[in-house]
Amino acid sequence: MRLGLATLVVREYDEAIAFFVEALGFDLVEDQVDGQKRWVVVRPPGAQTGLLLARAVGADQELAIGRQTGDRVGFFLEVEDFAAAHERMSRRGVRFVEEPRDEPYGTVAVFEDLYGNRWDLIQYA
Repeated sequence: MRLGLATLVVREYDEAIAFFVEALGFDLVEDQVDGQKRWVVVRPPGAQTGLLLARAVGADQELAIGRQTGDRVGFFLEVEDFAAAHERMSRRGVRFVEEPRDEPYGTVAVFEDLYGNRWDLIQYA
């Protein structure tokens, strides 16, 4: 058994694709239109689990944009070279909300995606 996808509610497909592909370095795995629905999947290079980017439809879903986990860190981007990833992401405009810190489990810093969802960039010890 494995987790294949997790849904991330977004405001607009193309801006979300640009952020995840250009700023974070994810791969665009699928981008298909079926009738009025668009199926967009991104994932980090080499990862099995991806994000289904789903455009918000209606007021309830629009309210969830950027607050999918109630302002808690809800996503964990694991890297092998923290310093290089942090520098590359910072250069590409990713907003880190704290300075990198060393913890017993590894090096970590919280960043926000383009909508304000919180992520950990982490290199495990």
